[in-house]
Amino acid sequence: MQRLNYMLAAAAAPAACAPHTTQEGGIEVLSEDFGNLADSPGWVCINRSIPHGAPWCQGDPDIFPAQAGVPDAYAAASCLSAAHGVGRIDNWLITPTLTLSGPTTLSFFTSRERVDAFDDLLEVRFGRGSATDAASFDTLLASIGGAADFPAQWQPWHLDLTVDGTGRFAFRYLGDAARLSHIGLDTVRVVTCLPEPTSRLLLADGLGILGLLRRQEPH
Repeated sequence: MQRLNYMLAAAAAPAACAPHTTQEGGIEVLSEDFGNLADSPGWVCINRSIPHGAPWCQGDPDIFPAQAGVPDAYAAASCLSAAHGVGRIDNWLITPTLTLSGPTTLSFFTSRERVDAFDDLLEVRFGRGSATDAASFDTLLASIGGAADFPAQWQPWHLDLTVDGTGRFAFRYLGDAARLSHIGLDTVRVVTCLPEPTSRLLLADGLGILGLLRRQEPH
């Protein structure tokens, strides 16, 4: 079992156009700004909600604009992941298969609609290999929102793990549709083959967002 580390950082580096050696000495193997989610190579949308509704889709600038780029350049999921906004939501956005080489950082931004009394929840998971079935994503890296507040402005995240071989990351939006609103994901970046850090700083920034370190089977 690989050792996984969780970290919430105060800032995230901007996305680049192609894999390259970063200033930190790692190799960037994924950089996605969601200018066109439908055209993003290797990304997979799987909606396991009951009843089935809309998959992850292009952002809606009338609800809130993208973190970077043109106003709709982000991936979005909402209560309509279940048909007519009624039911149990389990909506997945899965990265392309990536080749990872030791210490690796996944960074991204999240936000949600500025409304009260909703319990938006986003899990971030990792699975070895190239499979996209739910059981493959048996490593839970972080859980954002739920009982705690989901950030209502673009919030940067850094999640660390150490793994060699191929794998995918998954963003899983879930919960009772009646308790969910509209969330966004932007500027997803994966850098691998990083030098071992001498220290890492955890900055919760008063948001009360929970990071989970243990392995957990998806439901």
